[in-house]
Amino acid sequence: MNSAHPPMPTVAARFGREALALDCAAETDRIKRFMIDMLTRSLSRRGLVVGVSGGIDSAVCATLATRALGRERVFGLLMPERDGTDSATERGRNLCETLGIRYAVEDISPALEAMGCYRRRDAAIRTLFPDYGEQWRNKIVLARSDGDGLPYFQLVVEDPDGQRSTKRMPLEVYLQVVAATNFKQRIRKNLEYYHGERLNYAVVGTPNRLEYELGFFVRGGDGLADLKPIAHLYKSQVYALAAHLGVPEEIQRQTPSTDTYSLPQTQEEFYFGQSYEVTDLLLYADAHRVPAEAVAALLGVSPPEVEAAWRGFVGKRKMAQRTLRDAYVIDDKNAELELRAPGKPS
Repeated sequence: MNSAHPPMPTVAARFGREALALDCAAETDRIKRFMIDMLTRSLSRRGLVVGVSGGIDSAVCATLATRALGRERVFGLLMPERDGTDSATERGRNLCETLGIRYAVEDISPALEAMGCYRRRDAAIRTLFPDYGEQWRNKIVLARSDGDGLPYFQLVVEDPDGQRSTKRMPLEVYLQVVAATNFKQRIRKNLEYYHGERLNYAVVGTPNRLEYELGFFVRGGDGLADLKPIAHLYKSQVYALAAHLGVPEEIQRQTPSTDTYSLPQTQEEFYFGQSYEVTDLLLYADAHRVPAEAVAALLGVSPPEVEAAWRGFVGKRKMAQRTLRDAYVIDDKNAELELRAPGKPS
């Protein structure tokens, strides 16, 4: 979408940061009804399992679930691993105890070791940094070249003395590091479904609208859930709802992170390329056909930069749609074999 599309006049005329204002009380009631309806009418489950990371999205989902169903029917699951921080686990534990819900702490490090998560990741990293060892830390950072402005990924490592080094990642290195670290999201989701089936509970997905619409999730991992109660909310709206719900301040103050790499890493530097506040407004403007000139004026950038961001959304949306849909199947109706996309009438 770009400025060539005719704008929606009423939306474009009032476009500003207030466009994402949320009636938090009404939205709370709406999501509570959604949870109850999905649980009783569609899923036929007794309660809800929420993976609690110590971040804002899972905190809001756990709080909403508790208000909708009562604390007896919500189960929190904390799943730390060796690259994570103790503070995140402590924030998650404090949230569960504040809400009064049952919870379990399951360290997934042994499972990740058995699957070769760390070993496979480190082998890829050592093709760029041969000295990389157990006491080192790492993260991936999105960067843009000075020439064509196209994005690429850099690998940042830190040795035991705190010295950091950065190198551009060849595609095969990037793919192996990401494939290995994606074990983390998939192991966590397996545990959520274990406890869900054990309790006859449904599993809550915690993505906000930015993550859900732009594909910031792992297929078979955090993209998998029985219901996703905040997937329609922009990230800034999630923060507003957290304040309304009384989510602990220590969680509200946290910068959104990937919770995947051993060095601190924001979602901005890994995936979105700009802050969630900016991405919220860009995504809203794109959906409501606000002219690029109006968006640029608000954000203090040029119209071509706005349109470039919108073009980037196209690829992310395609990836999200491929990740969310079911697998392709062979349709042999009437003895005619053909590939059929999920949802296509047979």
